[in-house]
Amino acid sequence: MRAIAVVGPTACGKTLRGVALAKALDGEILSADSRQVYVNMDVGTGKDLCDYPEGMRYHMIDVVPAGYRYNLYEYLRDARAAFEDIESRGKRVIIVGGTGLYVESLLKGIILPEVPENPELRQKLAGRSLDELAGILAGMKTLHNVTDIDTAQRAVRAIEIEEYYRLHPDAAALARTPRPVDALIVGVDIPREDRRRKISERLHRRFEQEGMLDEVKNLIDGGVSPDDLIYYGLEYKYLTLYVTGRIDRQTMERELEIAIHQFAKRQMTWFRGMERRGFTINWLPYDMPEDEFTESVSKMLQE
Repeated sequence: MRAIAVVGPTACGKTLRGVALAKALDGEILSADSRQVYVNMDVGTGKDLCDYPEGMRYHMIDVVPAGYRYNLYEYLRDARAAFEDIESRGKRVIIVGGTGLYVESLLKGIILPEVPENPELRQKLAGRSLDELAGILAGMKTLHNVTDIDTAQRAVRAIEIEEYYRLHPDAAALARTPRPVDALIVGVDIPREDRRRKISERLHRRFEQEGMLDEVKNLIDGGVSPDDLIYYGLEYKYLTLYVTGRIDRQTMERELEIAIHQFAKRQMTWFRGMERRGFTINWLPYDMPEDEFTESVSKMLQE
């Protein structure tokens, strides 16, 4: 049975579209969001579990505790297992998410070997600037995106992986022998101005009605390190900086909103890049009525 992937930038309404398709096509949701895997990180990640009808099964949400640093290897391992579980029960897989790296890697069928930490290499790289680390990584592989070099920690990990592949060619060959997934990709198309408006409205709602600030305070009170929350970025980064007294509320709200708008732009850049890399994304208007949306996707499946 052909899978469906629903993609698009933050605040475009992917969850509602995915749920509608799961209801109409006897499917189950497989999340492709890098932060929805964390337990008790609900508001800031936009899990929107209230949008799921009672009894509808979903996967790759609430997988690991907050504070853990989940990675692409673990996601692909666990998502493949969930994918196979859904299909084994005769259900359709509905992939929903805006983390382009996760979506693309899953659809490509990439299998990554488990790469252990290399203490000696990490010690050698300690203290290097992000630009220096990016230069080292660029000498080891072609950088197709900035995901690996958005922080020094991630750059070090990426170098560690490439060094492991250099020393273990069999593992490298496994990682470079994908098993593509047969999936119809549907993009939720939202004009830039509408996207900006919906992001701002949603952010205000999360502050005023949904308790996002209390969520961050509760995570810290529950023992999650502020540095770990900052690592998760966006809402968790800026709210943690505010809660720990490093920035004031006005600065937090202003810089967070700017960061989310920039993030949405990067998401669209990734999906456009997927199209250049050979993926066909069928874009449908974000405000299309639900029945028309599901009917359009059903027709695409039959083509």
